[in-house]
Amino acid sequence: MLDIHIVSEYLPMLCQAAGTTVELTLLATILGLVIGLAAALGRLSRHAAVRAVAGSYVWLIRSTPLLVQLFIIYFGLPQFGVELSPFASGVIGLALNVGAYNAETIRAGILAVPHGQIEASRSLGFGAAKTMRLVILPQALRLIVPPLGNNLIILTKDTSLVSTITLAELFMRTQQLVSATFKPFELYFACAMIYAVLTTATSLVLRQLERRLVLQGGRA
Repeated sequence: MLDIHIVSEYLPMLCQAAGTTVELTLLATILGLVIGLAAALGRLSRHAAVRAVAGSYVWLIRSTPLLVQLFIIYFGLPQFGVELSPFASGVIGLALNVGAYNAETIRAGILAVPHGQIEASRSLGFGAAKTMRLVILPQALRLIVPPLGNNLIILTKDTSLVSTITLAELFMRTQQLVSATFKPFELYFACAMIYAVLTTATSLVLRQLERRLVLQGGRA
């Protein structure tokens, strides 16, 4: 029979662990956006070496499992004297992973901006950097927010993989409680519902951002 009381008893502990999941997601998201923008610009660079480096990074990350990447960072790097905490390893691994997907999303958004916009900005005396910052990226932003939002939602769920490198986030805490109480259905279901709340809240925030960008685009 279902034991509903076990959920109410351990819900505060699960919510505290969910706070670690949220912190992990936010830091990886910010770092992943920076990495993604840099890789996207690198892929569009005029310099072949820069394109090769950026393209190799995107190819390698998108061609290998996130779990393997986390293991390389946490278990592999100490072989070379680089020891990172589980939290730092999780942030870096998730950021590098989502950054590769963000790079392709941002690159597609930049390429979707009409070339006439670039020519018009150049005619006004804008350099390449100023054109990118003031003309191209603001227009590309309206196109890339939805797919970037999808990447963020996927990232939130992928944080559960960090439990494999001993980080006590939501999923690992749930596993520990299941081992102590022998109530897998109730606790795993509660864990799933917390993930659902987090991703739904993220979706609502992103939807409001998309609407605001659409309104701003209409006014422009």
